[in-house]
Amino acid sequence: MYKIVIVRHGLSVWPDKFTGWTDIDLAPIGLEETYKYGKKLKELGYTFDMGFSSVLKRGIKTLWRLLDGMDLNWIPLTYAWQLNERHYGVLQGLNKAETVEKYGKEQVQLWRRSYDVRPPQVELNDPKHPSHDPRYTNLKPNELPSGECLKDTYNRAVPYWNNVIMPLVKEGKKIIVSAHGNSIRAIMKHLDGLSEEAIMEVNIPYCIPLVYEFDENLKPIKHYYLATDEEVQKVIEGIKNQTKK
Repeated sequence: MYKIVIVRHGLSVWPDKFTGWTDIDLAPIGLEETYKYGKKLKELGYTFDMGFSSVLKRGIKTLWRLLDGMDLNWIPLTYAWQLNERHYGVLQGLNKAETVEKYGKEQVQLWRRSYDVRPPQVELNDPKHPSHDPRYTNLKPNELPSGECLKDTYNRAVPYWNNVIMPLVKEGKKIIVSAHGNSIRAIMKHLDGLSEEAIMEVNIPYCIPLVYEFDENLKPIKHYYLATDEEVQKVIEGIKNQTKK
């Protein structure tokens, strides 16, 4: 049996805004909770050979804090843009509740949760377009999003998962992945064979480790959070309420 641990970054300083590829830091509570779950992983006997994160600060610092809690700061780490959060286009930086007031709850829900509805796109000459960010200078223009739906996120995150991460799991490497709500939802859709409708109902709690177990053919057997159902649901309810004033 093989295992892998996936963690959504801790709470950021922008919980009430569309963040996407904006490089926002973790809030103090995010740092605290993430370290706590690192300690819990160690207490439960988990250890890792390698770590993966997006190239966004909140994902990177979440991985650092988890490993700090486990005394595993020394393991090799890989940062991959393919694990980034979904790019929210022109919505990035906007307050979620105010966006609901402007565009309506149904439209914002489509932008947030649907599989194939993209938000309004960022123009290429906009300073906020990722082509102006030095961390993406090695990418071709057609690889950089101007605004993504979950399907777009799936099309970059899942191939990276299959081609880079899972072969290492097959080799017996113990791996932890720090990513984001939508990149993790894309991976879960793939692993669990979820429909486009079913994935709309999936929420990922902040910083609670999610464990996937696989058989010898790397087929998922089961997955579970390393927290009580009450802990998980409490965080998810907070996420659901982010569009409310």
